Amino acid sequence: MGRIKSALIKRTAKALLKHDNFSENFEENKRILGNSLPSKSIRNKVAGYIARLNKMNAKQQLG
Repeated sequence: MGRIKSALIKRTAKALLKHDNFSENFEENKRILGNSLPSKSIRNKVAGYIARLNKMNAKQQLG
């Protein structure tokens, strides 16, 4: 099992997914977020969570 993300990470990621185009790649998502998030750790957590959500959505569409 994975780590549980805080409500702040989930809420931020879902809000950003509505407005921007993100991919399944963590590095690309981290670059897109750039300076918009205050701390490096939050930026990395949000980028990883967005990548995970995109991977799950792609898997659901195939199956």
